[in-house]
Amino acid sequence: MHPTRRDLGKMALAAMTASRLPAKTNSKFGGVQIGINAPYSFHGSYNSGDQCLDAMVKLNLSAVELRAQPIEQFMGARAELVAYPAPRRSGRGPRTPEEEAARKAGVEELRKWRLAASMDTVKAFRKKYADAGVKIEIVKVDAIDTFSDEEIDYMFGLAKAAGASAISCEIPLSHTKRLGEFGEKHKMMIGYHGHTDVTSPEAFGRPESWETAMTYSKYNGINLDIGHFTAGNSTSPIPFLQKHHDRVTHIHLKDKKMHNGPNVPWGTGDTPIKETLKLMQKEKYPFPGVIEMEHPIPQGSDLMTELAKCVEYCKNALA
Repeated sequence: MHPTRRDLGKMALAAMTASRLPAKTNSKFGGVQIGINAPYSFHGSYNSGDQCLDAMVKLNLSAVELRAQPIEQFMGARAELVAYPAPRRSGRGPRTPEEEAARKAGVEELRKWRLAASMDTVKAFRKKYADAGVKIEIVKVDAIDTFSDEEIDYMFGLAKAAGASAISCEIPLSHTKRLGEFGEKHKMMIGYHGHTDVTSPEAFGRPESWETAMTYSKYNGINLDIGHFTAGNSTSPIPFLQKHHDRVTHIHLKDKKMHNGPNVPWGTGDTPIKETLKLMQKEKYPFPGVIEMEHPIPQGSDLMTELAKCVEYCKNALA
């Protein structure tokens, strides 16, 4: 049966409509989901939720570890209270009584706002990202260990409403017992981020730091920064990753030199980025690899060009 002129017209219209629809992003390469830590990796160029999304679409990234600030700004929180990066005080001395009073007033204002906030707006934020093909995998929360119990509950609710599978944070080891209890309550993993400090008992640098935190709660997990681990421990992170892969929420991807060496362009340092990605692919680890842009931008290049190189590096490694 041959199509009628009307049928041909409908098919042509459908084809035209489809051609106008923007293609969704897709950075799942060889079965491994690649994402980015935002707004952090955009170095202040893209801070709002819309700006971060625009940059990720340009980079064809379909996953993100997103700080809470852009979400809360979208929800209507006063920008000065949740600005990212957080405003810095000038000078090095202690706060004046007036400054301390203003700080406490701001903390209390934000606390009250959070406890009255509706999660419906978070769902709208999530939909905007999903419509572009970007999944909010992780919500990163700064200074969560300083929050009241009610605010911590709110943050877990925000992360769930955003579609995240885990919360990430950078807090002292001794504070992870308390936060782990909230992980138990909300049935959501917490990924603790590490740096290069392997001497402080409160820092996440040595393998033992995460192993101690994980004894406190089955929801205490690992945000393994393979660059920092390589630099701080002067060894490959792969054995640690293999040992504790079931407690890893996500990994951070960057290249650093051993012996507390610097951040360098990918492929020029000691961090086994490609080998780690291939391991994730081979073992079908479900957690994402998250790009963190920390190396200096070479002369003649720019931020987005360097980030595009990082995305391409992951794609090639997983081809």
